[in-house]
Amino acid sequence: MLLLAYLAFVSLGLPDGLIGVGWPSISADFRVPTEAVGLVLTASTAGYLTSSVLAGFTLARLGVGWLLAGSTILAALALTGYTVSPGLAMVIGSAVVLGLGSGAIDSGLNAYAAGALGARHMNWLHAFFGLGVAIGPLIMTGALGAGQSWRWGYGIVAAAELALATAFVLSVRAWRQRVPAADAPDAADTPVAAVGDAVSGPAGSVGVVAEPAAPVRPVPVRETLRLPAVWLGALAFAVYVAVEVSAGLWAFLLLTSGRGLSDGVAGLCVSAYWGSLFLGRVVQGVTAERLGAAGVLRGSLLGMAAGAALIALPAPAWVAVVGLVVVGFAAAPVFPLLTLTTADRVGAAHAERTIGLQVGTSALGAAVVPAGIGLLISNTSVQALGSALLALAVALIALHAAASRRPVAG
Repeated sequence: MLLLAYLAFVSLGLPDGLIGVGWPSISADFRVPTEAVGLVLTASTAGYLTSSVLAGFTLARLGVGWLLAGSTILAALALTGYTVSPGLAMVIGSAVVLGLGSGAIDSGLNAYAAGALGARHMNWLHAFFGLGVAIGPLIMTGALGAGQSWRWGYGIVAAAELALATAFVLSVRAWRQRVPAADAPDAADTPVAAVGDAVSGPAGSVGVVAEPAAPVRPVPVRETLRLPAVWLGALAFAVYVAVEVSAGLWAFLLLTSGRGLSDGVAGLCVSAYWGSLFLGRVVQGVTAERLGAAGVLRGSLLGMAAGAALIALPAPAWVAVVGLVVVGFAAAPVFPLLTLTTADRVGAAHAERTIGLQVGTSALGAAVVPAGIGLLISNTSVQALGSALLALAVALIALHAAASRRPVAG
């Protein structure tokens, strides 16, 4: 089951890695402007949010095994839709279906993992999402480099999703036999002070399901919504995910059209960006344990700004590539650590609601801001990407500082 869960998270990341390398070819085939990718991202996000909200009800009726099997079949059908699409309208429809499948896979696996796995495997699960996103550009680059259409990249991933769906169908019974978290082999590794177990958001970001060690007094929703730190924190999540997704989405266009790299080399560089995010998520737990979450988080935010500054420089292509890798590695622990420290900013009584709001706004940030950057690029040049990323990274530092200024007692 653990192996299947890891493979499922790899498959969850694969489609996200395809579109950044494939979109220039897709937009050229369909004769649509660069910024039209915003329609695809918005459609996918709408499907993701819908299925995430409904996953709890579906899980109670079908069980995690059938939910995962059905959702993976949906994802395979959606990717097949990309493969055979005659125009942008069908791609947008397929994006909605892909979002529905992805959101349910994400929620279903996290529901299973929260009850059956400890903290170590939760972190590694989300690292494998990053691995999937890193493999996606390699698949698309390989297809384009072999002289094939971008449709081959989506077709290969559709076949992988179908194989995984078959594995889920064959293992439905085994998913029912989950081990309580307290009995999981590495449950003892979970820090007592941790808010809870990680869950992922739309771009492989990691959130937390709050499970306080001691009971907290219930508070009215309006009290939570009155706290400035709640809204500042939610906006910080949206900005963070916007940086992560925008860098991965537009880096290929920047490196090819803006810095003169070949498609093959640029595709490998985009994969290196997502790979640095994967590596950062593998090692960030150990680093945060030793140095403390607050220190690692501050260093990561500064690292994101430094990487974005390198991308913004009018320098040779290798400087932008180094900047991308720095942004990816620095960004890796930001989402989980921001989530882990939510109670410090808003108080334990408000943490659960705030975390839900943060995850929701991160989904919006993943759709709206990258689309806006696409519009900016279309009306100026692709060189604007670096400046946009730098502005977002600086805004993220300011938002985090403002949200952390006056901690609320829990």
